[in-house]
Amino acid sequence: MARTTQAELARQFLALHDGRKILVLPNAWDVASARIFEEAGFPAIGTTSAGIANALGYPDGQKISRSEMLAVVHRIAAAVGIPVTADMEAGYGAKPKEVAETAREVIEAGAVGMNLEDTIDDRPDLLADLNLQKEKIRAVVETSARAGIPLVLNARTDVFLASIGAAETRLAHTIERLNAYRDAGAQCLFAPGVKDKETIAQLVNGVHGPLNILATAGTPPVAELEKLGVARVSVGSGPMRATLGLIARMARQLREEGSFSLMTDGAMTYADANRLFTR
Repeated sequence: MARTTQAELARQFLALHDGRKILVLPNAWDVASARIFEEAGFPAIGTTSAGIANALGYPDGQKISRSEMLAVVHRIAAAVGIPVTADMEAGYGAKPKEVAETAREVIEAGAVGMNLEDTIDDRPDLLADLNLQKEKIRAVVETSARAGIPLVLNARTDVFLASIGAAETRLAHTIERLNAYRDAGAQCLFAPGVKDKETIAQLVNGVHGPLNILATAGTPPVAELEKLGVARVSVGSGPMRATLGLIARMARQLREEGSFSLMTDGAMTYADANRLFTR
């Protein structure tokens, strides 16, 4: 059976944002986690920048190089048969032409989507200039058009996540920035840090495009998010950190008790693990 082309995967991925059904997007940090998510039946996969960075020995926050991040994206995209969208943090560049180069390399890596944050390196209390961020988004859109791959750009603002400004101003500020990003060409709009139903509903009503919510402790379940009108829910580095938590508990059990149940109970068999990588 012929492998689906990248352009076809991109069109499939964009269609998953049409609002008919919420897109539940798991985030992988390596080929193994990506294949597990694919085997579970998800229609698409995102990468987690924090998960990939941590797995390769870096803290989150664009400390890993663009080339190292994209090497993992490439391996994931080559290993699965479903659309992959790449979390590329703040684009690995302060100028639109640098972010455009990141988008070009995302496409070369085989991904069909890209996350772009409006954060500033080492300044968690500030967001990028709005007009500059719009220029970066337009540069990504132009790069996508030249490549002939309809890259799905998920434009993110960290107003809520980074607690930017007074609490009573954050909703309007988030809506303003996300609508500006939509006008610049972003196909999906991402507001991490929001989990109460009232605020989510106000965001859905206020933004002019598909809304992405980040699942975390206290986030409403998928069925409720779908009723609220959320188009996409992703899990970020949650699964990777949950895996690290399991390994930490296994380490303590092995070191302190000398027993193995946390390692053996519920573990994937050796044969099943190998089967993940036999196509």
